[in-house]
Amino acid sequence: MENFIFQNPTKILFGKGMEEQAGTEVRAYGDKVLLHYGGGSIRRTGLYDRIVASLRRAGVDIVELAGVQPNPRLSLVRQGIQLCRERGIGFILAAGGGSVIDSAKAIAMGVPYAGDVWDFFSGKAELKEALQVGTVLTIPAAGSEASTASVITNEDGWYKRGFNSELIYPRFSILNPELAFTLPKYQMACGASDIMAHIMERYFTNTREVDFTDRLCEATLKTIIQNAPLLAAEPDHYAAWAEVMWAGTVAHNNLLNTGRTGDWGSHDIEHELSAAYDVAHGAGLAVIFPAWMKYVYRHDLARFAQYAVRVWNVDCSFGSPERTALEGIKRLESFYRSLGLPTRLNELQIPEEKLEEMADKCTAGDRQTIGNFVKLRRADVLAIYRLALK
Repeated sequence: MENFIFQNPTKILFGKGMEEQAGTEVRAYGDKVLLHYGGGSIRRTGLYDRIVASLRRAGVDIVELAGVQPNPRLSLVRQGIQLCRERGIGFILAAGGGSVIDSAKAIAMGVPYAGDVWDFFSGKAELKEALQVGTVLTIPAAGSEASTASVITNEDGWYKRGFNSELIYPRFSILNPELAFTLPKYQMACGASDIMAHIMERYFTNTREVDFTDRLCEATLKTIIQNAPLLAAEPDHYAAWAEVMWAGTVAHNNLLNTGRTGDWGSHDIEHELSAAYDVAHGAGLAVIFPAWMKYVYRHDLARFAQYAVRVWNVDCSFGSPERTALEGIKRLESFYRSLGLPTRLNELQIPEEKLEEMADKCTAGDRQTIGNFVKLRRADVLAIYRLALK
C-alpha cells in the first residue's frame, strides 16, 4: 500500500426531501447564487420549483444559467464565468447530473482567473482559487457530486479533457434517490456503466498488498450489478436507487483509490468518442472497457482472475487462470448487454476510418502515454479501438 492523505470535505445530505434544505445550505455561503442546470427535466419533475422556493425562503438572490448539454461545452462555461463576474456571484448551485456539476465546477474555476479557463484543462495553468459549489444530484453516474474532477468539451477541435483539484470539491451535495425515478432506462444503464468504470479504473492497479481497498471496490461493483437490473424492471424502486446513488458517490469520492494508483486509460480513450460523436459517456465506457481488458489482461493475470472470481462469481479454473480472467471479461460484456448498452463501436456508428485520428488525439500525436496499469502509446490505443470495433 502506498502513502496517502485522504480528505473529502463534501457534506452529503442523503434521503427523501433533502432538496428542501438547498436554501439553508447555500445561505451559509452568501446571499446570491448562480443556479445552473440543463434542459427542462428539473422543471417537468417539479425539482426546479422546490429548489427555487427553498432558496427564496432562505433569502438567497437567484441568477439562472440553463442549457448544459451532455458532455458539457466550454462555450457555456465561458458564458457562466462572465455572468458570475457581472453579477458578483460567489456561489454556484448545480442541479442535475455530472455534466451540470462539471460545468459548474469549471465556471467556479474560471471566475477568479485572469486567463481562459481552458488553460486548466490543457495543462497550461495551476488552479489557485475557485468559487464554491453545491449540488442537487439527479443522475447517479459521474460521481462529480463529491469528487475533485471536472470534465469539459472544447468545441474548437472537439477535445474532451478533465481537470482535478481539491479546490473544486463541492461544499455540499444533496442526494435524494427519488429524483432519479424519472430517468429513462438507457440513462440509468449509462450511469451504472459510468459508476462501474470509476471503480474498475481504481481496481486495476500495479500497487501490491491493497486487499482492503480491493474488497471495497468489489463490494461497490457488486452493489451496482445487483441493483441496476432491479431499476431496469422497476424504475421507482427507492431502495435500489438509494444503493446505486450512494455507490456512485463512493465510487468517485477518492476513498476507493487510497493507497493505490489507478489506471484511467479507458476514460482517456473513451473521451475521444464522446467529444467527437457526443456518445453518452457510460455507453462509450461499456464499449471501451472490455476492449481495454482484452488488450492488457496478461499484464497481471492474477488480478484479472481475482476480479472474475470475486466480482462475477466465476468458478476458478486452477489449471488455467487465463480462462478464468477471460470469463470475467465476458460476463462484464454480458451484463452491459443485459442493460441495453452497446459493447462495440459499430453500434455507436463510429466510422472505422476515424480510429487513427482518435488514437492520435488521445496520445497527443504519440507524444504522451495514457494509463498507469499499462502505459499505452498511440499504437496500443489504436489496437484497443480495433478490438472494440465489431
